[in-house]
Amino acid sequence: MTATTDRSVRIVTAGEGPRVFDLYDSPIGQLLLVAQSGALVELGLDEKAWSGGIDGLPRDPDALTAVRSELDEYFAGVRQTFTIAVALRGTPFQLQVWESLTAIPYGETASYGAVAAAVGRPAAARAIGAANHVNPVPIVVPCHRVIGADGSLTGYGGGLDRKTFLLELERG
Repeated sequence: MTATTDRSVRIVTAGEGPRVFDLYDSPIGQLLLVAQSGALVELGLDEKAWSGGIDGLPRDPDALTAVRSELDEYFAGVRQTFTIAVALRGTPFQLQVWESLTAIPYGETASYGAVAAAVGRPAAARAIGAANHVNPVPIVVPCHRVIGADGSLTGYGGGLDRKTFLLELERG
């Protein structure tokens, strides 16, 4: 694995090892955690969002101990940044957007337009929304911190109730 950023999340290139999963009971419901070569590759917010499903994947809670621990601390309000390794797969634009999301500080928000400007595509606010919608590791890569230009809570793959919960948690 090779690190590609030094922001709060360590984005790496996943190896070709087997994928394993575990389930995590959180305050916003059961989450699917999938790892490969020691890096988190998917965090599914609900069964409908589990992109690859879990059929055929071995369950390996030990491989996801660090992820569960950091999520426990996050939901307890004591962790503001994640240090686990995350391996993202997407288009170059999606990867650029997801990496930029890690720069939005805990407890703060940014508009879709601000994220578009940050990635050098100021007219691409809708494309930012589309990239957020397919973010494979929400919460860890904090797409919930992106809001409408007017401050409204717009779209979230896990539902606006979860987005509201996460933002309120971070605001203390």
